[in-house]
This record gives sequence, structure tokens and C-alpha cells, in this order.
Amino acid sequence: MEHGREAASSAGSKPAPGPPPAGRADLWHAGPVARPFSQVDVFTSTPYRGNPVAVVLDGDGVPAEHMQQFAHWTNLSETTFVLPPTEPGADYRVRIFTPMAELPFAGHPTLGTCHAWLAAGGTPRQPDLIVQECAAGLVTLRRTPDGLAFAAPPVLRDGPVDGELLAHIASVLRIDQSAIVDASWADNGPGWVAVLLDSADAVLAVRPGPTDLDLGVAGPYPGGSPTAFEVRAFFPKDGVTVEDPVTGSLNASLAAWLLRTGRATAPYVASQGTALRRRGRVHISRDPDGTIWVAGGTVTCVSGQVEL
Repeated sequence: MEHGREAASSAGSKPAPGPPPAGRADLWHAGPVARPFSQVDVFTSTPYRGNPVAVVLDGDGVPAEHMQQFAHWTNLSETTFVLPPTEPGADYRVRIFTPMAELPFAGHPTLGTCHAWLAAGGTPRQPDLIVQECAAGLVTLRRTPDGLAFAAPPVLRDGPVDGELLAHIASVLRIDQSAIVDASWADNGPGWVAVLLDSADAVLAVRPGPTDLDLGVAGPYPGGSPTAFEVRAFFPKDGVTVEDPVTGSLNASLAAWLLRTGRATAPYVASQGTALRRRGRVHISRDPDGTIWVAGGTVTCVSGQVEL
């Protein structure tokens, strides 16, 4: 950011720098523009106990390369950029980036972006629904007593995991393969593979090794507990395995799997982030038509401007 500011302020005293040679990591642009920015904590009503997402509320004109560089710089699991919609019926469009790549859809960025857009004065076309456009298509959101909720998008890939992959997953999780109750593809954009263990305690005990998978792990709490499942999400980043504090996309596809197989009944609440000293709460409900909704609290923790 400072490099861009210095280049702009010194343009009158020396020639402006040209584009860098191909392959350089730093990105050249004519000068930064101040854009409204929020950092929103998601799946919590208590600040700093959920999963933060960085939201640039005016991403219009920012090249994709700059978006990716900024997402790498924030070092959050996701950073989003709000843009004018291109699809009829959408209230806004969003592009979602991890530090490494762009995603077609992700859950907690969807809730956090909607929260930031509404807080900045966004007015939905329909009073009771908000429609987000993203690379995965149109995603409908609504307000609920448990916070903003998104309608779970279709699963792109589901079905059983083959024996070779199951053995690999057990190796990554450093558990005996017999400890895995069931496993299934649960890919609704980020590429999740879901694993069910026999208890929440077993989930919390996992200490994973290196992985090349986006891997979700769930286990039930005893009946009568405040939450029905403990959930953890692991994925590779810069050559190491990292854990996501609270994951909306994984909980959406997990819910479809757990409800379909009779291992859960809606509504239910999932706990995530416990191993990271967070307190994420994901509220799952299902309409009579079968639509699964994923809800959670959202809290603005940082607001201001960012230069891009």
C-alpha cells in the first residue's frame, strides 16, 4: 500500500514507473483509490470469537490480480470484493478470494459480505430476501432470529469416498481407518470431503498432518447437549495444513449429507472453532420444500477505508 502511495506522490518529479516484467510478484497500478472496507466476524454474536472476513465494499475497477494480492496480504481465510450485479434480480455481486485462489462460493464470506453491504446502506430489491451473485450463481439470503442465513447451494460432487482416498484421509488425520464412521464428498464449491467420527471428543482430539485436501470432520455430541455436532475444517496453505475457525460452506454440505442419511434432524446447531479457542455457532434449518438454510451471527469489528 505504501509503495503505491509513494509512486503516486512522486509522479511529478520523475517518470512514472512502467509495468513490471512478467512474473514479478508485486503489481503495478496507476495509483490507489480509497475504498470503504469492513472486517466482519461471522458465526458469532461476540466479537473475535468467530471467523473474520475482509470485505472491500467497492471493488469496481480492481483487477483480479490486485484482488488476489490483497487477499494474500490480509492473510484471512477469505477476502471479498463487492461489485455491481450483472444478473437480473441480484442485489450485488461478490468475488471471493482465499490467500491463494478465487472461490466460486464460500459460506462465512457470504454472510459477512451481506452484513457489510446492509450496514453500508444496501437496500435489497425484496424486503425479506437478499440475493447475492457469485461465481457459483445466485445465492439467496434472509434475516432470521439466529442471524443472517443463506440457502445452501447445490452440491457439485457428493457420494462415497473410495478405499484408497479413505486410507489417505485416515493417514492425514493420524487416526485408524476403523475410527471413521463414514465419509463422503461434500463439494459445493471449495471441494470439501467430509468425514464422520463417532463423537465430538474424537473430532477435538484430531491432530492432522500435511494434506492436499479440503477436509471436513464432524462428530456428534451426546443427546441433550446445547450443540449437536463439533465440526473442524482443514485445508492446505503454503505447504502446511491450517484449520478454518468456522466454515459455512462445509456446514452447508455436511447438513445435506447428515440430514439425508438420518444422522441429524433439523433444526440443529453445530459448534466449530473450539480447538482454536473460538466459539462458532452454525444454525441449520430446513424448509418443507427441502431447502437447507445456514445461519449465524455477524459483527463488524473493523471499518474504514483501504487503498486499492
